[in-house]
Amino acid sequence: FAHPFLFIAMAASSARPLLFLAALAAVANISFAFQPFGVTGLLSPLRHAPATSRSPLSLRMGSSADASSLERPLSKLRLIQHKQEAFWFYRYLSLVYDKVVNPGHWTEDMREASLVPAEISAEQQIVDVGGGTGFCTLGVIKAGGKPENIIMIDQSPHQLLQAKKKPALDLVEKLEGDAEDLPFETDSKDRYVSAGSIEYWPEPQRGICEAYRVLKPGGKACVIGPVHPTFPISRFFADLWMLFPTEQEYIDWFKAAGFEDVKITRIGPKWYHGVRRHGLIMGCSVTGVKKTAGESPLQMGPKVEQTAQKSNFAVNLFRLILGTLGGFWYFLVPVYMFLKHLLLLPLSLVWKNAHAKLM
Repeated sequence: FAHPFLFIAMAASSARPLLFLAALAAVANISFAFQPFGVTGLLSPLRHAPATSRSPLSLRMGSSADASSLERPLSKLRLIQHKQEAFWFYRYLSLVYDKVVNPGHWTEDMREASLVPAEISAEQQIVDVGGGTGFCTLGVIKAGGKPENIIMIDQSPHQLLQAKKKPALDLVEKLEGDAEDLPFETDSKDRYVSAGSIEYWPEPQRGICEAYRVLKPGGKACVIGPVHPTFPISRFFADLWMLFPTEQEYIDWFKAAGFEDVKITRIGPKWYHGVRRHGLIMGCSVTGVKKTAGESPLQMGPKVEQTAQKSNFAVNLFRLILGTLGGFWYFLVPVYMFLKHLLLLPLSLVWKNAHAKLM
């Protein structure tokens, strides 16, 4: 944490809340080592660790693929990467999601570019997992999908309530459900689409295996999600907030689940000019094709988290508040990038590579 603390300490007084946040997270990290008085139940990402954990320092994702991309180290808290916390996170974010989140992180041109590799057509049976307010579902329809052939599913009734308000989605079936346990028959769908959902899955590998299971042979999955930052401060807050996979992790999860022809398409807001060091809440579209009928060849153990399982309200609330504070960084980053884009516009008139070199 040396780099984050150094950066925050040098910031102006208005950034002092970030210093407090970093200090809390540092204390939380220390608690993993000492584990006094059951503190790990409050902040540890291993609070739901299965008995098959590879070691005390990782969470086994249930795959024989590259271990480095299928483990969850203790240094990454990911406080909102849990079903209960994600539920309450969207209880309130759903009210402003389309007006606050999408303009800065998930624009219409990004949506259209991300769905091109999915090769959507009118006759296909399509499921949109983690459909939320229906923004991606609208993109699926625009790409050629027929509303009556689309099912959108989300664990948040509050997000789905916003989708129900959109007339263009009236013919789309809307279900509450779990991405890691889909209520569809094996080999029943032509396309699986999921945008902005994987970051909240406690077991990403399980969710990808479910995508494989429900698809027909020849069907294609398209998962759109975050990419992990490399800039130290952004990496710190990303790992505090939720799951930001690397591109290699996406590839490993897809291949381990049995998908072939796995491809990644990079996306991002236009005003970022290709910059990815801060990570992106919507940074890539990953596709894979199911060639063989049946369930995924990767057999998963029992689920780590159940949607309706009982939990400690105080613990969930603390994790929700701290994780949300970490996520606030990613409401500031697109504003910072947009202002930087504007500042460089005059220079770009005389130097066409200004944005590419200075962003």
